[in-house]
Amino acid sequence: MRVNFQASGSTQFSVLSEDQAESILHGMLEVLQRTGVAIHHEEARSLLKKAGAMVDGARVYIPAALVREALSRVPQETVVYRWDGSGVIRLRKNEVYFGPGPTCPNFIDPETEQRRPYVRKDAAMVARVCDALPNIGFVESLGSISDVTPSLADTYEFAEMITNTAKPIVAWSFNRDTCQDIHRIGIAMAGGEEQFRRRPNYIFYAEPLSPLTSNHEAMDKLLYCAENRIPIVYTPCCIAGGTAPSTFAGLLVNALAESLHGLVVAQLKGKETPFIMGGVVSILDMQHSTLSYGAPELSLLSAALSDMGRFVGLPIWSTAGCTDAKVLGPQAAVEAALSIHSAMLSGANLVHDVGYTESGMTGSLFQLVMSDEVIGMSRHISKGIEVNEETLAVDVIDRVGPGGNFLSDDHTMNHFREEHWQPRLMDRWNYETWATQGEETMADRIRERTRGILATHKGPQVSDEVKEKIEAILNTAEGREKKKGKKR
Repeated sequence: MRVNFQASGSTQFSVLSEDQAESILHGMLEVLQRTGVAIHHEEARSLLKKAGAMVDGARVYIPAALVREALSRVPQETVVYRWDGSGVIRLRKNEVYFGPGPTCPNFIDPETEQRRPYVRKDAAMVARVCDALPNIGFVESLGSISDVTPSLADTYEFAEMITNTAKPIVAWSFNRDTCQDIHRIGIAMAGGEEQFRRRPNYIFYAEPLSPLTSNHEAMDKLLYCAENRIPIVYTPCCIAGGTAPSTFAGLLVNALAESLHGLVVAQLKGKETPFIMGGVVSILDMQHSTLSYGAPELSLLSAALSDMGRFVGLPIWSTAGCTDAKVLGPQAAVEAALSIHSAMLSGANLVHDVGYTESGMTGSLFQLVMSDEVIGMSRHISKGIEVNEETLAVDVIDRVGPGGNFLSDDHTMNHFREEHWQPRLMDRWNYETWATQGEETMADRIRERTRGILATHKGPQVSDEVKEKIEAILNTAEGREKKKGKKR
């Protein structure tokens, strides 16, 4: 038996050394204790004060011991289930899943290719495409619905998504009321409250405000999730030079403080609440005053934040597959590919915003479908190389010998399917064949695949009983919002 033989389970890189990660962690702990955070929620402040934090109005100063205690309580692995029972996603080391992002106001119509407001039917459309794409692991909507009761856009979005894909959803909401509506739908899909607690089918996303602020709505949603054991992502959008320091180490300190004060509150409210840290971390483009989604800094900072997640022992929420470009083309492909590959190699667990264009203002199924191909390529690279007696193929090389060929050898037939990645969209034909087949471009194939999925993929079957429960939840929510409107 060979000893001390090291085998690489995957190909990964780190941006930060252990010493650098420790310095950033200490900087974050100092910020939480010395500068504190503004928490605009009475219950959250009360929980923190009772645990030993100092409270001065909305400002809360959190001791390092509270952060370390919360880190010791949180589950090291978060598991989320497909509601049809056919699979799970496990948020743990070396498990990387990609999905779209939410809340874009605009959408590229897949038929007309024109930019337009996002509407209810688009949420179902996006979910069906995600359901069909092999490299998309979780689902968000790529938009915010504009043609329903505005205060219920979040709830309708979730209802459309979860009934059109069995893949886990990442949900968001405006406030606690719609957070509860979404949870009721999740329970209906799971078959009951107890079944949901054992097999959660969605993750909830909430956002503190940079710098160092949790408004009432964000903290209210976090507390609801902790009370009901809903896996929670609590991550900021830190913009270097805008809402965070322009130095990258400073931004990481800022981002970590904004995630981890949420962790402390979540663990105080509900011990062992599944919690995911991370953030959208990029730069303020000083020339155009935009948050750049295609900047190389987004990939660098996201990978560094993944290092910090591993360092403190938390699953990581990250960003990739997005672009500042307005249309499908070279810029969109380059920016998506670089960010996806960086995210894959960084080992982030949930990588969102795949399909974002126009700096997050417009969702695109074309961008999503193209990125699915890139994710497949990147995942193949990240697998690394298996080295053992069979794969070394010394006997095969000897058998074929000088001047022979390996095409007809059984070893090739036994291994090429798993060793060689096969493209769906990339072109590998010779010129003559490509020309006789119509000179299709990559963009042509992306459009064709997207439209083919929409034409043929139906998604999962949802029982009439569950559909009726969801409709009743939506009707109840509509009644509640009408009463609110009358009171105003």
